[in-house]
This record gives sequence, structure tokens and C-alpha cells, in this order.
Amino acid sequence: MDQIKRFAVYYAPPAGDFADVAAAWLGWDAALGCAVQQPDLGLPAAEITTEPRKYGFHGTIKPPFRLAEGQSEADLRAGLAALARQLAPVVLPGLRLKNLDGFLALVPQGDAAALGALAEAVVKGLEPFRAPLNAAEMAKRRPERLTPRQLHLLQAYGYPFVMEEFRFHLTLTNRLSEPLASLAAERLMAHFAPVIPQPFVIGDLCLFGEAADGRFHLLHRYTLSG
Repeated sequence: MDQIKRFAVYYAPPAGDFADVAAAWLGWDAALGCAVQQPDLGLPAAEITTEPRKYGFHGTIKPPFRLAEGQSEADLRAGLAALARQLAPVVLPGLRLKNLDGFLALVPQGDAAALGALAEAVVKGLEPFRAPLNAAEMAKRRPERLTPRQLHLLQAYGYPFVMEEFRFHLTLTNRLSEPLASLAAERLMAHFAPVIPQPFVIGDLCLFGEAADGRFHLLHRYTLSG
């Protein structure tokens, strides 16, 4: 792989039917680092998955960041490994499909408080490895549209939707307008229903890296063993 531009910590499903179906839908397998053929669901799959495709199927735990001055990939890997040894797996009843302001995603069922606590611990625990946002990165987040609390979180952690603003989701599409959004929701619900894990378990933390072409790759899994 080319030199990594940014790192991120994600949930990504372990090898199996759920991972395979999700990677195929997006057209990018982050674990294998290759494009895959998208299924024919009677939807313009290639056109409506351009945004999530570059990241691979995932749920964000710590958003993408550049390494801080003086930190290396080896340092980050060691820090994430140590953190994973302190944190326990999270178990939820399952996932459901939801329209989130126009884009479709799978979101957790049940009480997600433990998942929020896991994300908070990872965001805070890995802060020493994150470089501060530069002006372009700050502008990309449209700070003028954020609430005062979201702006504070952006300045403190490099992303506005962390801590109590965190909402775990597994993105499936770009932002869609009606009637395509409703049609896609119906087709995707039927397509994913047979493979959605019940219970839904987050048993490890996945380190992802962004290559020079903008695609994210799964670099390593760290078992949650706390």
C-alpha cells in the first residue's frame, strides 16, 4: 500500500456473510483492499454509494486523523493495542435500517450507552496520536453550521460528533432524495436482513488507513479483552 495519509478506528464486521454482503453492496472490500462487483437490486448502486465506498463498510469509533508530530504508525498500533486490552466488547440486540437526514444506514437496536462509552474511551485515549486540524480541515467541517457544543468538540477532538453527539451508524448510501430513498430502503432492508448478526457484537477495534488514492484499508484488528 502507498504511504498512509490518515488513520481511523472503526468497527468492521469480521469475515463472514455480513462482511461479504456489505462489501459487495459498497463495491469496495477494505479487508482485501480491492473493488468487488455490486449486486443488482434494481438500484443505481454504483451512483448512490460513491461516498461510503471510499471508506469501506464501517462504523466510526475515532474519525480519520493525521498523525501528530513525533508519532509513528508503530506508536499508534501499540497505543491502540494497549487500549483494546482495557476495554470490553459491546453486545447489542441487532441492527435496523434508518434514513439519517437523507442517507441510509444501519443503526443499533437497544440501549447504545455502552457503545457510546467505548467510543468516548477510544477518542480520548488516542488523542496524543492525533495532529491538530489545519485550516482546510477545519473549514471542511462547516464550523458556522455547528452548535456551540459541536464547535467545542471539533476544536478539542477534531470532529464535532463525538462524546454525547456520537451516533453510531454503518453508512450504506449517499444522501438520497425521494422517491429513490424509500425504494432503496425497501430493497436494502430485504437484502441485508438475512445476514445482520443477532446479537450484534463489537468485539474488536479495527485500525484503518487511507491510501494516497483516498480509499481506506483495514490494517489490523485489536481484540477488546478488558
